[in-house]
Amino acid sequence: MTETKTAGLVFICFLLLHGFAAALNCTSPTPESLFDAFERELFPKKQLRPVKSFSDTLNITIDVTVVGILGVDEKAQSLTVFIWQILSWPIAGLSWDDKECGTKLISVPREQLWVPDIYISEFMNEDKSPKTSYVYMDYTGRVYDDKPLRVVSSCHMEIYTFPFDIQNCSLTFGSYLHFANEIRMVKHHTAAEILEQSKQVLQTKGEWELADIQIAPSHLDVTVGSYSTVKFFLILARRPVMYVVNLLIPSCFLITLDLFSFLLPPQSVDRSAFKMTLILGYTVFLLIMNDLLPVTGNTIPLINVLFSVSLALMVASLLETVFIANIQFSSGQYSAVPHWLSILVLRYLAVVVCLPPKKKSNRVTISLRPTEMSASIISSTDLRSHSADKPPEKPPSDPPLDELRKLSRDLAAIRLHISNYLQGTKSTQEWQMIGVVIDRLLFGMYIVFISVSFVTIICVWYLSNSYSHGSI
Repeated sequence: MTETKTAGLVFICFLLLHGFAAALNCTSPTPESLFDAFERELFPKKQLRPVKSFSDTLNITIDVTVVGILGVDEKAQSLTVFIWQILSWPIAGLSWDDKECGTKLISVPREQLWVPDIYISEFMNEDKSPKTSYVYMDYTGRVYDDKPLRVVSSCHMEIYTFPFDIQNCSLTFGSYLHFANEIRMVKHHTAAEILEQSKQVLQTKGEWELADIQIAPSHLDVTVGSYSTVKFFLILARRPVMYVVNLLIPSCFLITLDLFSFLLPPQSVDRSAFKMTLILGYTVFLLIMNDLLPVTGNTIPLINVLFSVSLALMVASLLETVFIANIQFSSGQYSAVPHWLSILVLRYLAVVVCLPPKKKSNRVTISLRPTEMSASIISSTDLRSHSADKPPEKPPSDPPLDELRKLSRDLAAIRLHISNYLQGTKSTQEWQMIGVVIDRLLFGMYIVFISVSFVTIICVWYLSNSYSHGSI
């Protein structure tokens, strides 16, 4: 008698601990018998949250798997992904004997059960996901809702480092109506497990790759008026090879070609026409590649700054070439170089570009060899006295000799004039030296700009690749 009472107490405790594990009775191990039991005990309660008491909190376990990355729209600031969402929750007081009913798992029509109102907070388009009609239920009374979702969600895009950018988009799952004291969201797998599973089933091999998945820490406090959520972060890395080949490499080629155009001598080659052709080609290149560049109202990509500065340097080099060409052919008509400009360019900038100014003497020496006289040297002061047409103090001795002397003076004056024209005045030489210094300075700026741009691109590319591959 004592053993019978003990067995009865153990059976009652077993029923209490397992939530009335034998709540459903099947007359035979057939689907009809199990569904008859559902019709009596489960389906009439489909409008109620499956808990024993209103104060009980229903734990809903969520798991997601990223199947495909369909697109990232920088202009609309949206992300389109295809995921599998798996929800599971227990039905309090429901279970059956798998041997008595003949199965451990069975599919049940969705509309015959209570289903939680789980939605994605970032969803920003009409739900066009495939509809599923059934859910699974096991013999312990736990429901498994597995369905695909095509999610178009809002995502704040950071495109400053385009095309080496990495986007962080969030998907927040939570109840639309029920508070945290009624429904609590619980993650099923860790972020590393979800990432590994997503990598195995990911189908798309387009512009974007899934670099990492993170899960925001959940808050355990359950208060009235708050909602329980699980937030997933999808870290997406752009594949930059297409943009490097179509944008950066051609732009670097044109910039390098404009750089080496400084080696053309401006006095003998029409450098301005060559640079104008490069500017036209670069402008056409930017117009053709404009569709590949992302456009947002928040941030300007660094590559756009690179292209703008490159075009500005090309225009500056063209203006500098026009200035040098003007100096080469018209500097003799200019006034004297301003003192501040001469100090700034010829004293300081010339040292910076390693081009010290050349000092020239103003004295011109001309050697004359008359037929009847020995060689004599005529200075510039003597020539100025001859050009004044003053009569010599000595009286002419012979008319033919006087004519020869006059002819000698005229030839000396002509030669002095031609020499001054070819050598230029001090002002002309300073203007020409200023042009050479500016040309050398812009050439150095080109080299620095190309070097800094190249190092920056390499560093950004390395950091993006190290994140997308090294952190996984």
